[in-house]
Amino acid sequence: MIGRLNHIAIAVPDLDVAVRQYRDTLGADVSEPMDLPHQGVTVVFVNLPNTKIELLLPLGENSTISKFLEKNPAGGMHHICYEVEDIIAARDKLKAEGARVLGSGEPTTGAHGKPVLFLHPKDFSGTLVEIEQV
Repeated sequence: MIGRLNHIAIAVPDLDVAVRQYRDTLGADVSEPMDLPHQGVTVVFVNLPNTKIELLLPLGENSTISKFLEKNPAGGMHHICYEVEDIIAARDKLKAEGARVLGSGEPTTGAHGKPVLFLHPKDFSGTLVEIEQV
C-alpha cells in the first residue's frame, strides 16, 4: 500500500539556523520558506536526490509544532511521510487494520498541495506517520 518515502519532517526552534546548516554546511538545495496557516507551520524543504527533509517552524502559539518544541526545545524528528496512490482506500484499509487516523479522518491539503492524513504514533512504533496521495 505505501509507496516511496516522501519526506522526513524535523521540528526546529530556529528556521534560519536550520536552513544555514542544510544549505551552507551540508550543501543541500533548500526551498524558500512557505507559511501554511491552516497547519500552523512555516515549512522549508531540503531537496535530496532520493527524498526531502521538511523543516517545520511553528506559526502561532497554537501550532502542534509549538507543543512539540515545548517538550523538545532543541527540536527533533516530528513525522515521516509515505506516498499512497489513493488516500481514501489507504485510510479505509488502515482503519480496518486498527490504525487510528488523527483529526476528523478526512484528508486535508498538505504542503505539496496534495491530500494528507496523519496516523497515531502509538500505532506505528512511536512514530507519527503522514500519508500523502500522489
